[in-house]
Amino acid sequence: MDKKNSDFTQGNILRKLLLFMVPILGALILQAAYGAVDLLVVGRFGSTSGLSAVSTGSQVLNLVTFVVTQLAMGITVLIARYLGEKKPQQIGPVLGGAALVFALISVVLCIVLVCFARPISVLMQAPAESLDLTVSYVRICGSGIFFIVAYNVLSAIFRGLGDSRSPLLFVLVACVVNIFGDLLLVAGFGMDAAGAALATVIAQAVSVVCAVVLLLKKELPFTFSRKDIRLNPQCRKFLAVGLPLALQECLTQLSFLALCAFVNRLGLEASSGYGVASKIVNFAMLIPSALMQSMASFVSQNVGAGNPKRAKQSMFTGIGVGLCFGCVVFVLVLLKGDVLAGFFSTDAAVIQKGFEYLKGFAPETIVTAVLFSMVGYFNGNQQTLWVMIQGLVQTLLVRLPMAYFMSIQPNASLTKIGLAAPVSTVVGIILNVGFYVYFTRRQSRQDPAISVVSSKD
Repeated sequence: MDKKNSDFTQGNILRKLLLFMVPILGALILQAAYGAVDLLVVGRFGSTSGLSAVSTGSQVLNLVTFVVTQLAMGITVLIARYLGEKKPQQIGPVLGGAALVFALISVVLCIVLVCFARPISVLMQAPAESLDLTVSYVRICGSGIFFIVAYNVLSAIFRGLGDSRSPLLFVLVACVVNIFGDLLLVAGFGMDAAGAALATVIAQAVSVVCAVVLLLKKELPFTFSRKDIRLNPQCRKFLAVGLPLALQECLTQLSFLALCAFVNRLGLEASSGYGVASKIVNFAMLIPSALMQSMASFVSQNVGAGNPKRAKQSMFTGIGVGLCFGCVVFVLVLLKGDVLAGFFSTDAAVIQKGFEYLKGFAPETIVTAVLFSMVGYFNGNQQTLWVMIQGLVQTLLVRLPMAYFMSIQPNASLTKIGLAAPVSTVVGIILNVGFYVYFTRRQSRQDPAISVVSSKD
């Protein structure tokens, strides 16, 4: 491990942040490509019903994946904090407790997704023509959920150690395997949506094996033994950080599932068009997401080292970087959204519906850069309860009601539904600015020595 590059408490902030963020961005790009390949191959070699099934089924899978990712954020923050505090002996119990907790979570998720695949698909209002294919997609992905959970936990561990390059390697392997799997099972064997799901599970399994091998061979700054694999006090600590984030992400993703259901009511073409647009949205959100994940580790190390001023500087640096890229992505999505949609489907009506949604969504690429950097800062400060609260306000009081209202209008359009995202994000920025002012004043009233001691409790 390059200790110089993984130490975020000194050196140029922009350089260190970019060096850490770029591999995370690369991994996120490959993850987005990973999901996009499923849609692209099914769109080209499968059926319109299969395209709708992958669109709807992947929304369900995204809910599980993103919730697990946020829950694992507690592991990242805790490991980075212990490194900053020079307490590497605490990291082994964190990993052992996490292994047991997430194994139990995998079992529960597998049972739910496999046994209740049809009710879930019906609840999602999957079009009748694609219902059976949607059920197959959800059920197959559910059977391999252990590998999806394991990948995200292993990635969280490496990021907490200041290593963002290894997760990039894992997802690169998964992406390559998934591409070949899709081409073989969908284009070659004609398995449609079921083939895409099977390729996803196989690719994740290969990725996890590579991650475990690399972790075992890596020179680690801590010791880990079998006795660490138990429910220990560290479980409570990482769950205290991760659970609020996971709950917020769960409700946010449920709102996206509800949005998908709203769109499904508008017909098969709207459903497929929204699915295509969602994949493009995933790419558009990559830089803000990479900033948020990077910020949590960066800030947590500096807070652990007793340097809150540097932690704040990193947040503003992240906002600046995000805005620069966000403006470019905004122009691309707004003006060339139809060209982008054309990569995923040859159906003119599907392309048009996808472009309609992107027009409304486009401003989100700018405002999210600000919001996600602030969220990453608060995550690194272990203010995850606040992150949950502001996220729920955005989701339950703004995004979901607005999307539903737009979907039931006589002249309902995907453009108006798409506007719900940037509007809710602007509300989130206002809330976070207010909390930042409060949090900064609270820090300034505390004695610095007391702040460092309390952060170690």
